Amino acid sequence: MKRRDIHDEQEVQRINKIQRDLFDMAVNFFDGPPEKGVPERLGKIVAAAGIVKGDRVLDIGSGTGVLVPLIREYGPNKIFACDMAEAMLARLKEHYPYAETLLGDVRDLTLPDESIDVVFMNAVYPNIADKAGAFSNMGRVMKSGGRMVISHPMGKSFIDVLRKKATFPLDDFPSRDEGEAFLEPYGFGIETFVDEPELYILVGVKVFSDNRRNS
Repeated sequence: MKRRDIHDEQEVQRINKIQRDLFDMAVNFFDGPPEKGVPERLGKIVAAAGIVKGDRVLDIGSGTGVLVPLIREYGPNKIFACDMAEAMLARLKEHYPYAETLLGDVRDLTLPDESIDVVFMNAVYPNIADKAGAFSNMGRVMKSGGRMVISHPMGKSFIDVLRKKATFPLDDFPSRDEGEAFLEPYGFGIETFVDEPELYILVGVKVFSDNRRNS
């Protein structure tokens, strides 16, 4: 598995800027109609989270909001949409004004401790430059028993297609064993793992809070 553990802050900022500029310019492309079969697979991704009425949901790397209306069908109390690209969030807000947008890197979110029930990282895990910072912050903001869904509706091998054109590093999606080893220090255990040619879903469950872990 290719995973870059980037600890240099200047490098993280450089990678993030490249991505912000790229996705700001590509907003119309990502707001276009999805490929055949993708909507059905996105439905499976959202269903895997087990959202219940009243949940507070955070969609990381939300883009123009492809998951937002699917999430809303489950009756959450709140939907937060986080992205580093301002143009993406502006378009999302046009389509789905009921979602609260959060501009910036997931590692820098200042949501309250243990305030989120469900987190989605759909088609964004490979792009996260500072994974230690991102997952540490998710361990902080998520409730015990909360579910985090790492996914891609085109399957994990699709990253190889993107890597040929990308001007920034892209990590592989983890195998189940790799995912367990990576997520455990942040307080997550794997509940569901799907690795099909055109669908990747890893559901991690928050098994303890930071306070319990440090006691």
